Amino acid sequence: MSAPAAFRPAQPECLADLDIPAPLVQDLFLRTVREQGESSLGALWERLKLSQAVLEPVLRQLRQQAYLDVKGMQGNDYRFALTASGKALAAERASISNYAGPAPVSLAAYERAVRAQAARVRVSRERLEHAFADLVLPERLLDQLGPALISQKALFLYGPTGNGKTSLAERLLRAYDDGVLIPYALELSGHIITLFDPVLHRPLAGRPDGLDARWVWCRRPSVAVGGELVAEMLELRADAVSGTYVAPLQMKANNGILIIDDFGRQVISPRDLLNRWIVPLDRRVDYLTLPHGQKLCIPFEVMVVFATNLDPSDLADEAFLRRIHNKIYIEPVSAECFHQILARVLERRGMACDQQNADYMAELCQRHSRTLRACYPEDLCDILLWRSEYEGRPPRVTREELDNAADLYFTRMQK
Repeated sequence: MSAPAAFRPAQPECLADLDIPAPLVQDLFLRTVREQGESSLGALWERLKLSQAVLEPVLRQLRQQAYLDVKGMQGNDYRFALTASGKALAAERASISNYAGPAPVSLAAYERAVRAQAARVRVSRERLEHAFADLVLPERLLDQLGPALISQKALFLYGPTGNGKTSLAERLLRAYDDGVLIPYALELSGHIITLFDPVLHRPLAGRPDGLDARWVWCRRPSVAVGGELVAEMLELRADAVSGTYVAPLQMKANNGILIIDDFGRQVISPRDLLNRWIVPLDRRVDYLTLPHGQKLCIPFEVMVVFATNLDPSDLADEAFLRRIHNKIYIEPVSAECFHQILARVLERRGMACDQQNADYMAELCQRHSRTLRACYPEDLCDILLWRSEYEGRPPRVTREELDNAADLYFTRMQK
């Protein structure tokens, strides 16, 4: 991954360099020392991501106001704790917000970062073949994906189930070769919105020197959500414990990809979801609302990928589908692709299969479902492995075994 070039915030060297209010830094200082009992500037640097040059003036001010008691030195660092009045002030501040994590950045700084780090993808068929080398994809599909990735506009993957829409969507991130800076949190009018998510964001090694430690250098995010998606996940969510707000999914996916898998099967209706995103997809901005009514304008630099096996006309009207410029039909696999997939599956599992039984597997699948699907070779080979383990013998790919596997895998119509 190449180092961030478009946006490189330098480490602040004094309070005046920060883009957040000085009283907020004091609150973070007090709450952290209250939580740790006894602390040091080095320990606060690790927690708040603010340098000692930024924290020393806060330390002096709190000490002069008798909120802080210096206990001594630990090497070249101060050891200190809160006085009784300091504990009372920290408790008062904690009643408003209990957040004591990395210092936030301003909303304006975040907007600059997202715009500067908007993805610009350069791909060719050869590069896509390398990126998706573990999948068997026809050239025509690669030639449709290439322009879609370059456009960075919404992508609609549709077609019968079991032909690799999800696998393809999850690998789109391979087309990117650079990292992005993501802040731990944002500040707006005294409110803190936590953004960095260790579950979704993957930090990169080799962080460039001199960067503001409040930003994490990560791979471009790829956030996937399926049937569990509800409307609340697309809005700011209040955290009653910490007194902060949690950023919605599309905000965590900024500068990357947001995959809506099994689109049409969510709790939120497809039309409600699409109506929610008509403006963001058109104008690259999203509007969020804090509980007290304040509106936020957030950048929407995210490539949204919808994947569904339902009929697109049943999910959205023509006005919305027009806004999605890239619509790719993922068709059932050809016999040639089916045999290529089967060969790869057999090699990975260390199973042997002659051409006659490979042809019989394809014939069996077409007999049961009328089409060949990309998922069938792996699914049926898994059943063959499970049967062999159950019977305590090496796996075999024979007509009899394939018949037994198909009988377990495919459903039958009942009169």
